[in-house]
Amino acid sequence: MTVIELDDGRIIVPDNRWDLVGDSSPRPLVSVVIPYYNQPHQLGLVLEALTAQTYPADRLEVVVADDGSTCSPDVSAWTSRLNLTVVTQEDKGFRAAAARNLGVAASSGSVLCFLDADTVPTADYVRHAVRLPAAVPDALVVGRRKHADLGQVVADSVVEWLRGRRHLENSHDCEPGWLVDAYDRTSSLLTPGWDSYKYLISAVMTCSRTLFDDVGGFDPSFVRYGGEDWELANRAFMMGAVFAHEPRAVAWHDGPDWAERSVRERISEKNSEALALAPLVTDPAARTAGLSYTIPDIVVLVSTEGHTAASLMQTVGSALRGVDGAVWLVGPRAGSLYDQLGVHDSRVRIGRPDASTLSRCRFVAEIAGPVVFSESSLALLTAHVAPGECGQVTVDFDGSPSASVIVAASRARHRVRRWAAHTGVDSDDLLRGLFGVRTVHHSEVEIDVADGEPSLSW
Repeated sequence: MTVIELDDGRIIVPDNRWDLVGDSSPRPLVSVVIPYYNQPHQLGLVLEALTAQTYPADRLEVVVADDGSTCSPDVSAWTSRLNLTVVTQEDKGFRAAAARNLGVAASSGSVLCFLDADTVPTADYVRHAVRLPAAVPDALVVGRRKHADLGQVVADSVVEWLRGRRHLENSHDCEPGWLVDAYDRTSSLLTPGWDSYKYLISAVMTCSRTLFDDVGGFDPSFVRYGGEDWELANRAFMMGAVFAHEPRAVAWHDGPDWAERSVRERISEKNSEALALAPLVTDPAARTAGLSYTIPDIVVLVSTEGHTAASLMQTVGSALRGVDGAVWLVGPRAGSLYDQLGVHDSRVRIGRPDASTLSRCRFVAEIAGPVVFSESSLALLTAHVAPGECGQVTVDFDGSPSASVIVAASRARHRVRRWAAHTGVDSDDLLRGLFGVRTVHHSEVEIDVADGEPSLSW
């Protein structure tokens, strides 16, 4: 696996290897996007702190996205010192996701730096936060979020207040322990697992416009507090994002972490968030009730070529045993064979999965021929394409042309799709170079090829 250079000087890194980025310091135009709702005091602190950034002021623009406040943001004190724009959407509930999208649409920077209106950046914040996204367009970076009571701090003194706390910037004081533990366990997300989306906090999140546009931005269906950053980060990872934690990008949040706040109905609030996320996030930890959702964890594409209804039933049934998966029947006879199956199973579908499904599932399996899976087969195959393993695994049927099984990680497929045309590298070679490809014998993953027409009688 190797680094690939683009014509514009940016690079594509293999897997999640942001540590391969050198010390070059490009200075792209950065758009700081700030969702706002009735927070005039806190917004003043953030804007004043942005005037003191060590990142070049002529390479910085700020967009405040007002979520329909009754107290519209008054930014007149900063318009002479910041390239500053305010955009507003109608108040239809808590729509931070839509507000961020609105702010991005009004911006022009090639790097997007998201800060909340109650999260005050230190002087070096932008410089450190944009380093990776400026060089690696796939990078999704989370900074270091500390917590303090800023209720008595005024805009005129916030820069001094930040200077007085510089000694805390390299420590874990004033940080949520669950985030400290996660970043330590994953080496600042260098070795992420499937659950690392939970550690990408939108209050201190930075990415390239290239990545943001490709993944489709924040999901505007989130209309209450919480969950929209987890959903975006998970979708971005499924679409080939490179996760990184930048501990030098420090910002101070006004008030305690949510886990430490006095929140009424805490369990019901988190349950509402979980119910909103479970249909969209295919992480097994989000789906412990044993229910099926429209978007499965594993997309299984089954070619109907050469199948009878009986052999197709055997292949499809075995592929769905014990997995969070759904099968799409593809081929000219898919409709007629589906009718012959006579099933009423929402997990069996005709045609191709839509973009929403392909942007959120973890795996895509392509199957041809009368193959029969054990209950463990897909789990054994998908283990090969976890983060840090490889991007695709092919099953060897001793050279037989009658069967084919290929399983790929969605994140590998999407990153290859995004860059194949820009690199001039063949898609298969790009997949091999960025993620690696493996071959396993069918006996290792407990897959057999049916011999002749199966008997369905009992």
